[in-house]
Amino acid sequence: MSNLQEYLVEKRAALLARNAIDPATLSPVTLTAKATAEGRSGIRHIRIRQHHIISDSPPDFAGYDLGPASPEIFLGSLSSCLTHIFLIHAADRQIPLSRLEVDVQADVDQRGGKVAGFENVPFYPYNIRYTVTLDSTVSEEEITALHHAVETWCPVLNLIKNPQSLQGQVVYKRLPA
Repeated sequence: MSNLQEYLVEKRAALLARNAIDPATLSPVTLTAKATAEGRSGIRHIRIRQHHIISDSPPDFAGYDLGPASPEIFLGSLSSCLTHIFLIHAADRQIPLSRLEVDVQADVDQRGGKVAGFENVPFYPYNIRYTVTLDSTVSEEEITALHHAVETWCPVLNLIKNPQSLQGQVVYKRLPA
């Protein structure tokens, strides 16, 4: 049995225990993330629970390339979420996997909105796409059903496909000159 297959057995046990909880007893939770720009480098420290991620820009944008840029973290988040939801549903359906890779790509055109003829081209990542490579012994129909379940239940994928409301505010403290 491959290491991934052993993990899927553990994942199934955790999933069954989690599914045994009466959903009526659960309540919404608030997810939080905080980023601060620090020091002379301007790197961003992202804090999520007890975890820490460094985000930076490439050198051509006054960065030191000490970490991925925000759009790259976004694509990484989608890749991670798709991978996790594939694992959850493979475990639930008892689909053996010996390999699972999710590659996410998006286009960014730095001319977008800045150059004549590119006014309607986004300056942010667009044309987001992903490719899943997996090895399994089950039928193509079972993999198609697994993919459909992932597309239905992946939170980050659905956040992109079904935009949410977003509110922003600035808290400003004027410093003495």
